[in-house]
Formats: sequence, C-alpha cells, structure tokens
Amino acid sequence: MEMLDRLLSSSVPFLSDGGLETDLIFHERADLPQFASFVLLDTSEGREMLRRYLVSYLDMAEAAGRGFVLGTPTWRANGGWGPKLGLDDAGIRDVNRRAVAFIRDLRDTHPWRKNILLEGAVGPAGDGYAPAQLLAPAEAARLHNAQLETFAEDGVDIATAFTITHPGEAIGIATRARELDLPFALSFTVETDGRLPTGQDLYSALDEVETATDGYCRYYGINCAHPEHFVDRLPSGWLNRIGMVRPNASRRSHAELDEATELDDGDPHEFGALYAEMAQRLPALRVIGGCCGSDIRHIKAVIAAGA
Repeated sequence: MEMLDRLLSSSVPFLSDGGLETDLIFHERADLPQFASFVLLDTSEGREMLRRYLVSYLDMAEAAGRGFVLGTPTWRANGGWGPKLGLDDAGIRDVNRRAVAFIRDLRDTHPWRKNILLEGAVGPAGDGYAPAQLLAPAEAARLHNAQLETFAEDGVDIATAFTITHPGEAIGIATRARELDLPFALSFTVETDGRLPTGQDLYSALDEVETATDGYCRYYGINCAHPEHFVDRLPSGWLNRIGMVRPNASRRSHAELDEATELDDGDPHEFGALYAEMAQRLPALRVIGGCCGSDIRHIKAVIAAGA
C-alpha cells in the first residue's frame, strides 16, 4: 500500500504510458488479435517488444523525476474476451498472473523501482466503442472475477478498469474488487459529445457508481477520447474525484477510429498544451497518460507543458 499512498497523496501527478496497443500495432507492426496485447507474453520476441516499450517510459519517468504507474498488458484478459481468444477461466488466470510477474520484474530491475506503482489493467467485457450488451452488476462481476482474483492474489498496488461504457459493468467490477479488498480505480470513456457511448451523461454515471459502491473507487478517470470531447463537459461536482485522464491523440469519433486503417496520432505538442489546460481544472489529478494514437512523444509533450 505504500506506493498507492504515495500516489494518492502526491502533489505532482504520476506518469503512465500512451496507447500501448496502437503504438505497437502501427509503429512496431505487432500482431494483436482482437487488440489483445497479452499475446506478446507468449514469445520471447513479444516479451522483448513489450519490455522495450515499457522501459522507455520508465526511463522517461526517471529523467523527469516523476512516479510512474506501470500497467499490465491485460485490457482484453477477462471473461468477455478470453473465450474469443481461446482462453478458459484457468487460461485467463494464467495470462494475468504472467502479466503481473512481467511488470513486477521490470520494476524490480529498473533503477527507478522505488517510484513505480504496479497496476492491473482491466478492460470492458464487450466492445469499448459500441457496447452491444449492457451488463448487470452481477454478470459483470462474474465476467471479471478471474482477472480480479488474480490481481488480488498477486498483489498489484491497484487495479484500474479502463474504457468502461456503462455503470452496470462499472458497479460489478468495483463491487467484486471491494469484496477482494483490492484497491480499485475506474475510468469511463465518452463520445465526441462528452457522454458515455450509451448516451448517459458523465455526472449521473459517476453518481450511480459512487452510490452503489459506497465510494469504493480510489479515484475516477476518463480515457479513450480526445481532450476537446470532454474538457468543457467535465462534471463540476466531480472534479475532486477525477484522478486520471488518458486521452486519445485523435479527434475522431469511436466509430471513425474503429474503421481506421492508418494511425491518427494528432499533434503531440497540441496534445500536451490541451492536457496542461485541462489539468488546471482537476485539482485531484494523480495519473497522467494517453490512450489510442498517443505515444511517448505525447507524454513528453504533456510534461513539457507543465502538467
């Protein structure tokens, strides 16, 4: 809990990485079926690709003198996507266990290790861009159970759910994390209008989760949307609970990104300036990073802009 306490009490936000999957697919030509980066753990070449990617960010954090949130490559390693990738419950547990071991080894062998927090990354059980099914909390807890139990057993500092599209799934994940006494953070994604893919506004979605889980989330976040899609729609009553923002580099909608065959990485310097402007509105910001289309250039630009 020491690293989590440091994160939550830090006056300077910790750094995290950019859009891992889009970076590796478009820059490294990685083959990630169903956008699943955990498959890279299966080969020495894949592990080396992940190692190079993550160590570059750890080196960046050390150079900047900032703490770093080091996440597992497990956004797809849950009960919704696992079967589509040939994994049963035992396979899901094995993948997540190996992912935690991988980032723990990276942390323990890096000079900046005392400033690195281990994060278990959770993704939606369905499509984070266009959810076909809205999950009830009990079903969401079941689909995410194997991953969450593994994170609790293997001792990550925090589990974070990214790109969540509706409160039912959020409540189910948070409730199961609470039962496991697993520190937890939650990040919704929004469309170009600042609303969840279901059309629900962010204020009421956060309120629904907060009420149903007795405020269990250590902090909330927004990810996988360009800053201009939500910066003017940040829910004023929740600014002290939004602790993480990981935006897209592209202004494109989710539907447009889903159809894209070329990377839209936007303008890193503009990204940094927009992020710094947004950070001024978030007094409880604790984690800075990026999502689709962003890479280490974007995070360096955010640092240079003073966020």
